[in-house]
Amino acid sequence: MDIQEGAAAARDCVLDFSRLSLNTFSADSISDERKRDIRQLYLNNNRLASLPSAVSLFLNLEFLDISNNGLSTICDGITRLCKLKTLFAKNNRLDEFSLPKEFGSLPLEVINFSGNRFEEIPLQCTKLLRLQSLSLGGNRLRSIPTEIENLTSLEMLYLGGNLISAIPPEVANLPYLTYLVLCDNRIQSVPPQLTRLHSLRSLSLHNNLLTYLPREILSLVQLQELSLRGNPLVVRFVKEMTYNTPKLLELAGRTIKSRNIPYSPSELPSNLVRYLDLASKCPNPKCAGVYFDSCVRHIKFVDFCGKYRLPLMHYLCSPECTSPCSSSSQSDAESEEENSVPADRLQRVLLG
Repeated sequence: MDIQEGAAAARDCVLDFSRLSLNTFSADSISDERKRDIRQLYLNNNRLASLPSAVSLFLNLEFLDISNNGLSTICDGITRLCKLKTLFAKNNRLDEFSLPKEFGSLPLEVINFSGNRFEEIPLQCTKLLRLQSLSLGGNRLRSIPTEIENLTSLEMLYLGGNLISAIPPEVANLPYLTYLVLCDNRIQSVPPQLTRLHSLRSLSLHNNLLTYLPREILSLVQLQELSLRGNPLVVRFVKEMTYNTPKLLELAGRTIKSRNIPYSPSELPSNLVRYLDLASKCPNPKCAGVYFDSCVRHIKFVDFCGKYRLPLMHYLCSPECTSPCSSSSQSDAESEEENSVPADRLQRVLLG
């Protein structure tokens, strides 16, 4: 097959009915053989109120664009498209009740539902185990469901321009997530669990309500872009320190862990073994202490790019770790940690 024949064959696989002001769509004039050949169908920029049932006749369809219509529902017929990989449905009137119950059975890899009316991420979407890219920007989302962790193939998650106030720790269970866009929301904090996103290269958090970042953000070794403009932490720094007196259980646990006293399930009840295993080491390099539930929330400023000082949240084992009277443990801890961050890492962080 020469180049011209190949181009002709590619055109034969595409059906373009975009920008025709269609209110309905019928496939009656299309032969059965032609329907079997179609791989891409464009119905975008029309006046469709619902996904036409005729779409289900293109059984080998891999790409469907129904963006910029007036769609409020997607019919059950879409679930017959057992080869559909990409669905664009931007700028419609879709919400979490618009999708068929079996939508999660599709082999979709890319979904773009941006510019619709979703107040929740449909649970059907969290069943798409092959999904690599999910875009729901410019909707009305208030939260991210914990079921998001089911999308273990996800590489790009775009949720910018919503009303989201918190990032669930379950987002950290997405092993291939490379691009995470949460800009223009109402997020007040970043969970330290995000340090488990070892593939993350770009994190967009601009125009939120962040006043600090978890110190674990420095552990994202693949991170190349970190967008933070328009947050209070960039224009206004906040210092705070709170401390709850440790209970007897915690004091005993601290003693066991800091003195390396051996223990085993045969010697202690299972609930105490689980408790001891949850000990967190104090990040102060001059301190050998640990903590469980009682700790000091302490904000420390770290230089980024030699131009900005970002507040990172630290959890220390006791107020002594931050006291100027404790043999300068605070300054030692800060200077050692700042020097431990490679300069080239900081140069790749974007704050504007």
